[in-house]
Amino acid sequence: MKLSLWPLVAALVVAPVWANPSFKEVKAAWRSSDVLLLDRQGAPLQRVRVDMKTRKLDWVALPDISPAMRQALLISEDKRFYQHSGVDWSGVAAAAWGNVWNTKTRGASTITMQLAGLLDDDLKASNSGRSVWQKVGQSWSATWLEKEWSKAEILEAYLNKVSFRGEIVGLSALSHTLFGKTPAGLNLTEAAIATALIRGPNASVDRVASRACKIVQDLGRQASCSSIKVDTEIAISRSKAPNPLAENEAPHFARKLIAQNKISAGSTVKTTLSLPLQQYANAMLRRHLAALAKRNVQDGAVIVLDNRSGDILAWIGSSGAATSNAADVDGVTALRQAGSTLKPFLYQLAFEQKYLTAASLLDDSPLDLQTAGGLYAPQNYAKDFKGLVSVRTALGSSLNVPAVRAIEMVGPNALRDRLFALGMKSLEQDGDYYGASLALGAADVRLIELTNAYRTLANGGAWSAPRWTLVEPAVKPKPLLDPASSFIVADILSDRSARARTFGLESALSTRYWSAVKTGTSKDMRDNWTIGFSRFVTVGVWVGNASGEPMWDVSGMHGAAPVWQAVLSRAQQSAPASRAPSPPQGVTSRDLKYQNQIEASRKEWFLAGTERELIVAETQPEQNQAPGIIAPLDGSIFALDPDVPPNNQRLVFRARGVANAQWWLDGKQIGRGNQTKWFPWPGRYQLELRDAQGKVVQKVGFEVRGAVVK
Repeated sequence: MKLSLWPLVAALVVAPVWANPSFKEVKAAWRSSDVLLLDRQGAPLQRVRVDMKTRKLDWVALPDISPAMRQALLISEDKRFYQHSGVDWSGVAAAAWGNVWNTKTRGASTITMQLAGLLDDDLKASNSGRSVWQKVGQSWSATWLEKEWSKAEILEAYLNKVSFRGEIVGLSALSHTLFGKTPAGLNLTEAAIATALIRGPNASVDRVASRACKIVQDLGRQASCSSIKVDTEIAISRSKAPNPLAENEAPHFARKLIAQNKISAGSTVKTTLSLPLQQYANAMLRRHLAALAKRNVQDGAVIVLDNRSGDILAWIGSSGAATSNAADVDGVTALRQAGSTLKPFLYQLAFEQKYLTAASLLDDSPLDLQTAGGLYAPQNYAKDFKGLVSVRTALGSSLNVPAVRAIEMVGPNALRDRLFALGMKSLEQDGDYYGASLALGAADVRLIELTNAYRTLANGGAWSAPRWTLVEPAVKPKPLLDPASSFIVADILSDRSARARTFGLESALSTRYWSAVKTGTSKDMRDNWTIGFSRFVTVGVWVGNASGEPMWDVSGMHGAAPVWQAVLSRAQQSAPASRAPSPPQGVTSRDLKYQNQIEASRKEWFLAGTERELIVAETQPEQNQAPGIIAPLDGSIFALDPDVPPNNQRLVFRARGVANAQWWLDGKQIGRGNQTKWFPWPGRYQLELRDAQGKVVQKVGFEVRGAVVK
């Protein structure tokens, strides 16, 4: 008998010495199930759970736990906690006596013994309870802990490591989830419910509530058991709900960052985001979308980039559930049709290759292009044509026909390759796949990629990828675009006069400081963009519907532009004054004057060597052509668009070389002059151009297709 006890004695003496860690080691080893993201100043920004096995939050210190919780725990689990030295021998005797007489008593395990089981996997109870060896080892470990740790450290570690309900581990996770408050705010009833869950983590509501009521009574307080049952039922119903107190300022940014960097649970990451700017951009987007709700607008997204470093300063992927039916869709990374936002890169390429200058004249008149799908007839947003315009006006006022003429010079493949190099990796097809429509943004792009491409223009053609965290090394931008042509494009985008013919001199695109900006609206008003930059930051805004449903009469001026202006101005508050950039090497200026004042005289920028061209322009290129109908072409087919308001759908008939021209349609006179507008209606038509004496100059036939307007 004596020989058989020696292994037991040896195990009891030796095991606790090497098995038990120090309090500092336990606290240092604690890992939350979440990743905590901080803003660039260290403020909590976003908490994302990545460990789905257990739900744990940050370690909570004992002074940050309410006295009510400590009282409830001790009265329930270990009344003589401050008197015993790890093992409550009087409790052991009472439990043994109860077992002899088969009476129900509280278990003999003290809080220190329970902590020993939480610290050592070998001492954890199985489904059938602890073995004799485990109980003895638990007692020895508890005795060791009491010698090496303080009582406060034991209580603190226990409340952080104990399991409560289901996957919830630790008082912080329990308090946040079930009660929506920090452990410091727990009242007596909540503390009693929490303590009752320690004894029966998966017990029914009735049993937990009954136990909680008894704890309150044992503390000498009056208790309404029915009221406690209601509170218990509400608390337990939240046990699988998300943490209501979790930081939630940048959910879409956080998910993307964690996924692409495989950040592990318990990590704290300092990001490049600015919490004040993030909150402001979010509030502005929500407020503006609420105002547009009656125009069938639900969704939007905003991103702000620091020009120099590429730091992502704000990332709003969605306006949230208050306005959106697809709040989880990230508008910053979703593919959407680009609209006119690609035009600056088209003209930059045309400048760089010296096909065009900012003074070059392009004809903004009806144009029919033969494509694989039939005739392609681009129109401007305003449904009219401006005639001869300079490239400065064409880009600034976002005219479509001149852009199509420009891409015929540059080539769709060259533009596609340039956009792909700028980071728009969604353009997987070659340029011929998109054709001339690429000039008008008929391709799908992402807001983050598009905004970073504009940042490249802001940096004089130097490109680098956006930076997500402050631990990432700053990357020196690499030259990608020609600095001289990038400067001229930026200058055009900052020119109020250049955009006045479409947007007016004063609009949501105008700022009190130097800024360059471009809007874009996709077909049927499904996407609305405003992208632009100051000297220090670039802001991109998208507004639309994640479902792809069209908006109702929402242009870039009314959709994305007001948000862009507000967010850019807020970002500028912490930056120096934004003044116009100085021209780089290779740029010269000349005074420009057009014949017959086709456009106002001005100083214009040129690439060195191109300033000799088109300084004086001919304003009547058609004077040597035969009189006749310019538009429509004979055999043209037009389609009514049911998504465009009828008042915005007009065909413009244009003529040349006929004084006091008359327009006759199917034998009826409909107008006079070199051009006239006509409301289209489905059918086949014969159009005649007659001179002042009524003599027929030319006849053309055309067809209008589409649903009858109701």
